[in-house]
Amino acid sequence: MPGPWPLTPEELVAQQLELARLQPEPWRFSGTLRSVAACFVCFPRGRTGKGAAGDPGWAAAVLMRDGRLLSTATVRGKAAWPYEPGLLALREGPLLEAAVLGLPEVPELLVVNGTGRDHPRRAGLAVHLGFRLGVPTIGVTRRPLLARGELPQAFRGSVSPLRLGGEVVAYWVRTKSKAAPLVAHAGWRTDPETAAEVLLSLTGRWRTPEPLRQARTAARAARASSPPGEHE
Repeated sequence: MPGPWPLTPEELVAQQLELARLQPEPWRFSGTLRSVAACFVCFPRGRTGKGAAGDPGWAAAVLMRDGRLLSTATVRGKAAWPYEPGLLALREGPLLEAAVLGLPEVPELLVVNGTGRDHPRRAGLAVHLGFRLGVPTIGVTRRPLLARGELPQAFRGSVSPLRLGGEVVAYWVRTKSKAAPLVAHAGWRTDPETAAEVLLSLTGRWRTPEPLRQARTAARAARASSPPGEHE
């Protein structure tokens, strides 16, 4: 396991630059995933802006096997930093890592609610978490961070590339016909094409991939069940 998470923007930027230079062995998607995990963190409702250091947070990780929910792990902690684009790992990384480490086994792949190579230093939260946990990852977000590209067609399965500096780093993916598309991000040991394939394989009735939807539900349930004073 790598050392502690970085505590300052300068430390994080240095680690991100290091991660971007690494060339790990690519992970190949066979078309099915027997075990997959996802993680999600939420903060107190009703707040706007970037948040602040010390904000309470509730993180959840779920493990699914053969399409069924096998295990859920939740943790409560405090954000170490406000939200800043490109520095999300400072705010959410330790909480998400703790939740994933609470699962009973290492999954084949981890779905992260964050970017990957669509990042000013090509090392967003999905890359960072995957490296630390030693598991392939993809990122899934509602919109790109810096990359740009045309929206895909309106039918399920339609994809279109998102480029940053001329490089394809992610894909718009229409996971449900006529619904807003999601972004599939290349993460740790995965490329953009693999991320798009995996995202489509994990969605069915809902727009959001099922493991991430379950993790989001679990994190929000943990927040809702906390005593009122813990929301301050």
